[in-house]
Amino acid sequence: MSIFEALPTVQGVPMLDLGIQHRQIADRVRDGFDRVLSGTGFIQGPEVHQFEDEFARYCGVARVIGVGNGTDALELALRAAGVGPSDEVIVPANTFVATAEAVVRAGATLRLVDCDANFLLDPAALDRAVTSRTAAVVAVHLYGQTAPVDDIRAVVGPDRLIVEDAAQSQGALYHGRRAGSLGDVAGTSFYPGKNLGAYGDAGAVMTSSTEIADRVRMLANHGGRTKYEHLVVGTNSRLDSLQAVVLSAKLAFLDEWNAQRRALAERYDALIDGLPGVIPPRTVAGNEHVYHQYVVRVPNRDTVLAHLTDAGIGAGIHYPHPLHMLPAFASAHWPVGSFPVAEQLAGEILSLPIYPGLTEAQQDSVVSVLRSCL
Repeated sequence: MSIFEALPTVQGVPMLDLGIQHRQIADRVRDGFDRVLSGTGFIQGPEVHQFEDEFARYCGVARVIGVGNGTDALELALRAAGVGPSDEVIVPANTFVATAEAVVRAGATLRLVDCDANFLLDPAALDRAVTSRTAAVVAVHLYGQTAPVDDIRAVVGPDRLIVEDAAQSQGALYHGRRAGSLGDVAGTSFYPGKNLGAYGDAGAVMTSSTEIADRVRMLANHGGRTKYEHLVVGTNSRLDSLQAVVLSAKLAFLDEWNAQRRALAERYDALIDGLPGVIPPRTVAGNEHVYHQYVVRVPNRDTVLAHLTDAGIGAGIHYPHPLHMLPAFASAHWPVGSFPVAEQLAGEILSLPIYPGLTEAQQDSVVSVLRSCL
């Protein structure tokens, strides 16, 4: 029995069902795995370079460098662009911990700013936070839509770095441009649950800067360009060939799957219209959303979540605590109340199941249970 035939079935409505995607690409994956196993090019094999080229063309950037995971991608992007111990990097308070980890691991000082009601970095808050030490801003494309990169650029000017955290936005558009091509450099995650997900940890850095791309490649390969010649202290973070096979197979379906997500989101919008206290997600003008998550705001969120869970609905929270309220980043500089919008949203947000292959009947079940507890 293969690992794919052993995938468990899930009762109720799961938060995510990756088996549906796999069944569409199973033959491509098996053929690709056979090629890798036969050729034994497990690290930096031709499949990796093929995927890097394909994803670069898809994103509209000159270079893609596959790495071990999304956290490494952000850290390497910062380091390759010269961000280090003397610098401050500004990050929205309402993001996954990996965004902040990458800043700290690069040796820079973490600065936080609030978000707006659309869950995206607030340019007005950014304007108040920029100092002479600000070297970079991480524009987090959250839940499937892009941050206001042009507004961010207007605040920070042409000389400060904009790093895109594009982990939740593969395929998203900002005024016709792909996520990953909007700033100076971008990092993305191919964690299995992403819109473009591998079968394990994987990530990539995207940029049109040859200098940044070459330095990322060097840093990710133990600080060297050739074997046993280590020019700087780097790390070991490389996309492997088996994951590249999966990613190439899925990339061919990404636009189709994202279109399904948008259709599901539109149907959710109609189903929850009029539910008391429920605020649906809003797509910002100029954005094409890819709905990595469908995040609503509800009253009495924890009670609602418990009710959904008891009914077999796989809802979730992305994310329950802003960064400054996590023990890892707690600071006297950021007491409770420092980022009021992020704090309010953290108590109201609820992610409903959304993924390619989710059926209308399953959506009806989700909303029926949601309605019953409101």
